[in-house]
Amino acid sequence: MKKIIICIAIFALIMGIIFIYFKLVKNNNSIFSSEKTENVEENINKNSISYTGWLKTSGAELQNEHGEKIQLKGLSSHGIQWFPDVITYDNLKELKENWHINVFRIAMYTDQNVNGYIAHPEESKALVKEIVQYAKDLDLYVIIDWHILSDNNPQIYKQQSIEFFDEMSREYADTPNVIYEICNEPNGYDVKWETSVKPYAEELISTIRKNCPKSLIIVGTTEWCKGIKNAADDPINTPNIVYACHFYAGSHRDELRSKIDYCREKNIPIFVSECGITDATGNGRIYEEEFKKWIEYLNNNNISWVFWSFCNKDESSSILTPEYKIQTTNESEEISTETTSEQVDENTEVVKIDDYLTETGIIIKSLL
Repeated sequence: MKKIIICIAIFALIMGIIFIYFKLVKNNNSIFSSEKTENVEENINKNSISYTGWLKTSGAELQNEHGEKIQLKGLSSHGIQWFPDVITYDNLKELKENWHINVFRIAMYTDQNVNGYIAHPEESKALVKEIVQYAKDLDLYVIIDWHILSDNNPQIYKQQSIEFFDEMSREYADTPNVIYEICNEPNGYDVKWETSVKPYAEELISTIRKNCPKSLIIVGTTEWCKGIKNAADDPINTPNIVYACHFYAGSHRDELRSKIDYCREKNIPIFVSECGITDATGNGRIYEEEFKKWIEYLNNNNISWVFWSFCNKDESSSILTPEYKIQTTNESEEISTETTSEQVDENTEVVKIDDYLTETGIIIKSLL
């Protein structure tokens, strides 16, 4: 009997040791797995498009594909038919890494009277695609902007717009970087939201969605994108669209901000796809304090904004001075506007943006 008890005790001891051993192994594996998961999470860049992905709306808010709030902040080109040379891979890389932009807007004017897309469709498309490729390589969001202005009614070139965005949305159907802005600044007494802009937008949205159902679309509003209350009272019934509001600090202040508040109270998402530090002319006096007031308002409300403009035009809203020139590596000559983008990439040297900043450029860099 005594031997039996001893055997049972030894057996129980052995089983206890085995149990404790496996318990410790399990705990160690659990700890290891936890540490491994934490390390993986630490290595995720939550500002990269590989993480943020397709943008979407939720009420008045813009979100990434994980349902987290996101704010885009960046710069717009001036008309790419006039100032293409400053938009290089190196310059966009500098703007991303040292200015901290996460979006760049391609302002493709459409009016044939200013050598826009209607006059030069193939050249315009080639330049847009080149800049989009820069943005993809740099992990930036990029806005393809159908930049109507003097051709004030989006209905004027509606068929060309449908063809353009059909091609672009097929080209970038699987590219979350690309955002489509389908009508910059509709304007004019006869251009109404309900008869001109909304019907146009519904057709364009349908065209893009057919090819790219998850893309974010920016819809311009009347009165040079000040008529946002009209859109809020008669919104387009489709997800993942935002409505454009444009301001220039010297011309637009509390009244326009109150309109944005009105829209947000009605769960209408607003995207400031163009804004400036001057008055609405884009030139003249700089309204630094009024502009800072705007940026504080936008940042506090998580509203995305894009500044006009990244170019070297001789006007107050420009980021760069007119002296900024791309230089050839061999001859140190200014490259003409006829030079192709491929030649620019092959034959140019990097010219530091910060060496040619205007007063406006210095202010905007500090706010991004």
